[in-house]
Amino acid sequence: MMRALWFSLLALACLAASPAAAESRLFTDTAPLKIVITGPFPTLVRTAKTNTNPYPATLTVTDGAAPAKTLAIQISARGLTRRTAGYCNFPPILLNFHGAEVHGTVFHGQHKLKLVTYCHNEADYEQRIVLEHLVYRLYNLLTPMSFRVRTADVTYRGSDSDAGVTRFGYLIEDIDDVAERNDRDKLVAATHQVSAARLDAHAAARATLFEYMISNLDWEFLAAVPGQDCCHNSRFIAARGAAAPTATAVVPVPYDFDFSGFVDAPYALTPSSIPSLTKVTERYYRGYCVTTGEVPAVIDEFRAHQGEMLALVGGEARLTPKFRDKATHFLDTFFTLLDDPGRVQTQIIKHCR
Repeated sequence: MMRALWFSLLALACLAASPAAAESRLFTDTAPLKIVITGPFPTLVRTAKTNTNPYPATLTVTDGAAPAKTLAIQISARGLTRRTAGYCNFPPILLNFHGAEVHGTVFHGQHKLKLVTYCHNEADYEQRIVLEHLVYRLYNLLTPMSFRVRTADVTYRGSDSDAGVTRFGYLIEDIDDVAERNDRDKLVAATHQVSAARLDAHAAARATLFEYMISNLDWEFLAAVPGQDCCHNSRFIAARGAAAPTATAVVPVPYDFDFSGFVDAPYALTPSSIPSLTKVTERYYRGYCVTTGEVPAVIDEFRAHQGEMLALVGGEARLTPKFRDKATHFLDTFFTLLDDPGRVQTQIIKHCR
């Protein structure tokens, strides 16, 4: 009897310690949340270009049939391009939760979360936000070592008496949680502290081919924008206890896809370092030569998920027929290229850096 009890307790302890048990239901459920954030948005928007000061706010969340919960939080403008370059009237936001506040809510275990907000009021801009959230979900189909997202109908109010404005948005999983559920640690590194040879070759080939699929050049897996954490629009996860100078098999986890051709945001620009490109919808491979040996196997992975990817885009009810057809065609052209060995060689394999 005691022996059976001991084994039961041991099993429960192992379950509690496992990454799967530690997962938050915030990102295991796909039903859209309903969120109302009340805070000093006029001030936050006015000052967003020059600072990321936190402001006190409240967040009320409705999660399915559960009663609405109101939490005291802090909000701040975040990001770089969308916040500082004047492209958007409303900046992306960082939500900062207080530990005790989130117990028993869908945000249990969360501390800071990125919220992707609307950019402009025009409907076409909202379509781009829907498309960008789909990019995350497309990458989720290929690998669990990716950021998950949770959609929400978000109402932004300047005060309790303000009716506010409601827009589509989505929350992005924290990198620490990405690492935890993959039994890894977040790896903090300086620019070029991790070389291409230290990357997990298969994971890097997958990530660079994915960036090629969506026609995104606004990334760098080895370096950061000056003043920012490494790396540009990606983060590292690595084996438990790994240190940047000696870490190997490091996995880059990409994010921030608004400059991709798949999204085709009106403000997206091609890199000045590649003057031959004239539009963001032109694919240009920037994968590393040291990882090209993995490209054939990675291509097989993409082909295996082709039907799921097209179904994901085709089934996105928030997209208008115009945007859905355009996104589907964009993916189709990528898979057509994969079926042509000559183009794979010239446009991918021999185009590495």
